[in-house]
Amino acid sequence: MDKQTEFVLRTIEERDIRFVRLWFTDVLGMLKSVSVAPAELEGAFAEGIGFDGSAIEGFARVAESDMLIKPDPSTFQVLPWRGEGAGVARMFCDILMPDGTPSYADPRHVLKRTLAKAAELGFTFYTHPEIEFFLVEQGFGRGEVPTPIDEVGYFDHSPHGASYDFRREAITILEAMGISVEFSHHEGGPGQQEIDLRYADALTMADNIMTFRLVIKEVALEQGVYATFMPKPFAAHPGSGMHTHVSLFEGDRNAFYEAGAKYQLSKVARSFMAGLLRHAPEFTAVTNQWVNSYKRLSGGGEAPAYVCWGHQNSSAMLRVPMYKPNKGNSTRMEVRSIDSATNPYLAFAVILAAGLKGVEEGYELPVEAQDDVWALTEPERRALGIDPLPTSLGQAVQAMERSELVAETLGEHVFDFFLRNKRAEWADYRSQVTPFELNRYLPVL
Repeated sequence: MDKQTEFVLRTIEERDIRFVRLWFTDVLGMLKSVSVAPAELEGAFAEGIGFDGSAIEGFARVAESDMLIKPDPSTFQVLPWRGEGAGVARMFCDILMPDGTPSYADPRHVLKRTLAKAAELGFTFYTHPEIEFFLVEQGFGRGEVPTPIDEVGYFDHSPHGASYDFRREAITILEAMGISVEFSHHEGGPGQQEIDLRYADALTMADNIMTFRLVIKEVALEQGVYATFMPKPFAAHPGSGMHTHVSLFEGDRNAFYEAGAKYQLSKVARSFMAGLLRHAPEFTAVTNQWVNSYKRLSGGGEAPAYVCWGHQNSSAMLRVPMYKPNKGNSTRMEVRSIDSATNPYLAFAVILAAGLKGVEEGYELPVEAQDDVWALTEPERRALGIDPLPTSLGQAVQAMERSELVAETLGEHVFDFFLRNKRAEWADYRSQVTPFELNRYLPVL
């Protein structure tokens, strides 16, 4: 038995933990959970716990349904919002086949496999997300427009204080679970919040994001409000993104940093960025996987709609933040297209794969966009060689279907299931008759 497993079992006994929740994620990024008694954990660590994989979105067909969940002891945390009674803890799990091999359908394994490829090249992949979401009043019905909990805007500190109190409580719980928070503030839309997590390796961060989304929803319910990570719940206000800062390290050295280079960006950094730009249309269905995601990308509000990069340019898909003297290890790039409703395991996997492809193939970085890309005309953008991101889930699926890179990164099973699911979602959406159509056409046609 390794030291981490011993630590978990000892902590459960010492802190009187009565229930342990084993967490994992389906292909669409929905958190799944099964609760086990502490007495079952030693066997779970050794052999895993069996479950019906065919009942989980995208995991297995009925004929091959037997699967195992095996807890990762390094992810053990006590859940701090369960009160003073019997303690509850959680661990993330890996999904295994009956013979103990990793499941081809496990999003966590998809990311691990891509991180292993980066490690073979000598790189460790770090991410730092800025997660946006809305707080709205409870009690809205299906089809009704929700009401934001406030009417204040970017960086505002309102006397009412509901958003501030919410963020304070949420951050207290996150930090009690070992998830470090760098910044928090009110975002641009009414009721919209942003909480930025301190950078970590991509696997740890994907686990942290899944925990974050649950914590936010739990705290919201405790405070009598509702939290949503829907990318664009309000037509008149900015959507919720998850701008993600990324960097590659070689040991303790930031592989993106080169003293004296333009913006201090190394050849590795420039090629990584070029890889993201070249393959962006192909992986957008993964980073922006919902019909509603494209209302955000085409709705302005600093959400990127075009494939380009810029230095401190918030209209670009990739932004290079300002270099801080004597802080070479902070050199990074910000991917601004991702939304906060993505599956973080798959999103980080395709971003890393696209960047590594650029590094391996020596892609050349195109000229940066120095203007507000939204303000340019279509002919001006074409003259600058700036192509649009997909404008709908349908377009994104078509681009992903043709992508060898995304197919290889996700693996055949996840790639095929994801496409089938998204084609069905797009078909359902296209068949709807919307209030817009009724309001515009019914009175005149």
